[in-house]
Amino acid sequence: MSEAGHAESSEVRVRRAPTAELTTSELRAIRELLWAAFAAEGDGMTEDDWQHGLGGMHFLLDLQGAITSHASVVERDIHMGDRAFRTGYVEAVATAPIRQGRGLGSRVIADVTSYISETFELGALGTGRHRFYERLGWLTARGRSFVRTPEGLRPTPDEDGYILLLPTPAAPELDLTAPISCDWRPGDVW
Repeated sequence: MSEAGHAESSEVRVRRAPTAELTTSELRAIRELLWAAFAAEGDGMTEDDWQHGLGGMHFLLDLQGAITSHASVVERDIHMGDRAFRTGYVEAVATAPIRQGRGLGSRVIADVTSYISETFELGALGTGRHRFYERLGWLTARGRSFVRTPEGLRPTPDEDGYILLLPTPAAPELDLTAPISCDWRPGDVW
C-alpha cells in the first residue's frame, strides 16, 4: 500500500450517534447513500426500510468529509424457541457504490458487532450476504422463521436461511435450529 493510501486509511473513522443527535443534513446524506447503494445492487430501498433504520444507534464512516458507509442498530424483541432476547437488529447497511470493495463496510460492521456484543443479549439481521457477516462472528439461524402478529405466529418461509445471529456474552448458548420469531412491523418484517 502506498504511503498516501495508508494516510487515507488512518484518517477513516467510524462514529456512533443516536438518531436524535443526527443533523438534518446528516439524515439527508444517509438517506441519499442508502437509496444510491440499494439501487446499484438492484434491491431498491423503500420508505419502510428507511423507517426501520431510525430510532437506534447509527454507525457512520466519514471519508473526505462525506458519509461513505452506514449501518444502524435498533432494539427489537426476537424470540428463539421459548425465550425472548433483547436484540440489536442491524438495519440500513450500505457503502457508497464507488467506494465498495475497499473494506469500509467491514469497518462499520466490526464496530456494529462490538456495540451489539457490549449492549444486547443477541444480534440479528436479515441478508443474503452471509460470508460478509460470518467472518465477523455472525451465524446463520437454521430454524423456521415467523413473525408475531395479533392473530398469532405467522410463518415467514422466504426468510428461512437468511437470518443471521450474533451470540453475545450475555446470551446463553444458542440453538440455531430453534424456531425464531420477530415482532410485526410495516414493510419487511425481518
